[in-house]
Amino acid sequence: MANEDQTHQDQVEESQVDETAEENLVEPELVETEELTVESLQEELAAANATIAELQKQLAELEPRAQAEIANQRRRAEVEVDKARKFAVEKFAEELLPVIDSLERAIEASQVEDEVVKPLREGVEMTHKMFIDGVAKFNLEVINPEGEAFNPEHHQAMSMVEAEGAAPNSVIAVMQKGYLLNGRLVRPAMVMVAKG
Repeated sequence: MANEDQTHQDQVEESQVDETAEENLVEPELVETEELTVESLQEELAAANATIAELQKQLAELEPRAQAEIANQRRRAEVEVDKARKFAVEKFAEELLPVIDSLERAIEASQVEDEVVKPLREGVEMTHKMFIDGVAKFNLEVINPEGEAFNPEHHQAMSMVEAEGAAPNSVIAVMQKGYLLNGRLVRPAMVMVAKG
């Protein structure tokens, strides 16, 4: 009986050794597949590294241009903001010009030497001065070119007349004053010009 137990134990050990040997046996096909997979992965890695290097090179070339473009966009935005700030009141100023014109006409109409009209004229003159001072704070400038040379950029010639003693192409009369807002023409001065 001891002999049978010993034989049985030997058979169990042999079967365990056979199983272990089978597990440790690697088929040649699997070795080749693993080597091919490692090689292909190494090739893919090399290709990916080459692509990364190329993209980094392209990025390095594009970066100065991108920075220049960003700087240009920033400058354009600053210019636009500056223009918007300077000329935001342009429409408002255009609406105020008829009021200024009316005050000036009232002052001209009250030039008679009547003591009753004198306080009224002084009040209108003060209102006109306050109005002009107020709009000047927003860089609205008056164009009153009487006696100056005609400037087609700021003046609109209503007529040309013969004028003794006046230089040719000079403004001899201003029918309506013009206005500039931060150097931009809001309304041209309407003038009469001396013929050459």
